[in-house]
Amino acid sequence: MIKVSNLSKTFYTEHETVGAVRDVSFEVAERQFYTLLGPSGCGKTTILRCIAGLEQPDAGEIQLGDTVVFSADRRVNLAPEKRGIGMVFQSYAIWPHMRVFDNVAFPLQEGSQRFSRGEIRERVMKALETVRLEGMEKRDATQLSGGQQQRLALARALVGEPKVLLLDEPLSNLDAQLRAEMRLELRELQRRIRITTLYVTHDQIEALSMSNRIAVMRGGVIVQVGSPREVYLHPKGSFVASFMGSSNLIAGRLAQKHDATLVETEVGTFECTKSSEVRAGDSVLLAIQPVNVILHQNPNSGANITKGTVELAVFSGDYLDCQIRVGSHAIFTKQHPSVELRRGQDVYLELPAAHCTVVAVDT
Repeated sequence: MIKVSNLSKTFYTEHETVGAVRDVSFEVAERQFYTLLGPSGCGKTTILRCIAGLEQPDAGEIQLGDTVVFSADRRVNLAPEKRGIGMVFQSYAIWPHMRVFDNVAFPLQEGSQRFSRGEIRERVMKALETVRLEGMEKRDATQLSGGQQQRLALARALVGEPKVLLLDEPLSNLDAQLRAEMRLELRELQRRIRITTLYVTHDQIEALSMSNRIAVMRGGVIVQVGSPREVYLHPKGSFVASFMGSSNLIAGRLAQKHDATLVETEVGTFECTKSSEVRAGDSVLLAIQPVNVILHQNPNSGANITKGTVELAVFSGDYLDCQIRVGSHAIFTKQHPSVELRRGQDVYLELPAAHCTVVAVDT
């Protein structure tokens, strides 16, 4: 449904040249929820704006369905209103002086396609019902809560029955509790109306909980694409592992002994699951998620165990958040809330081989 090929976009200022997007290619299948995830300035919003027709790329091609909407080589550049997309901006961009009904009706009234008054009303009421704002059509937009304003922006994006929905960090202005509620609501809405969706965010939880596929971006390029589970559990490099917040990272060197894959580190040698992108002798990182680190308060002679000292143990209700000093490394682990530890206490950390992943060091 969305095919982006060799897309590039550079911005020029008085003092610098910024390669915002550098030869990026990806495809979004029909009815898929696909997320571009990365830190600020990585190029994800620029890609979204290029697809929407709000920015003109320097090179590459963009295809929506069977229609090429942009091609640098073929000199094609369709106007935004002819691309069959709906877009929700980070700021929502709703009209504060208009009623809810008029906000949703605006694209139909001002677009190139003409609709009768009855058709406009029918489409607007259907869109409001889709986002659960029925009965609020006569309210002023300023009378809506933050979550309702977000749904209003969605209704306006959907009223034209677009082929593709583009979402630019639409939850970032909501408080934490409402953001969690809207994540579930937005994902369920996308499943219900079965619309192809491209979502942009810097929030790892949003990406993991909402997406079918995630493309992690850094410095204008895509560094890993996969399902949420693949990206979280099997990061391909140190940037992805660190950015996802999923792993303790311990520097070491890859070794092979019989059928075992080992990482030799300053705090011990650990058996791991091998990555296909590294070879014996390479400098690597051992990655393990905090929830998979097992803590023993008494000496244990099993495999993949190292001794450490408790630096921090914070009770957080559902778990005990611990920071353990092992050599020059701080290793984080989440333990059951019933566990009691004291600062300076000696403990023993078990890093189960099944949960230890070898990660390549990014260049």
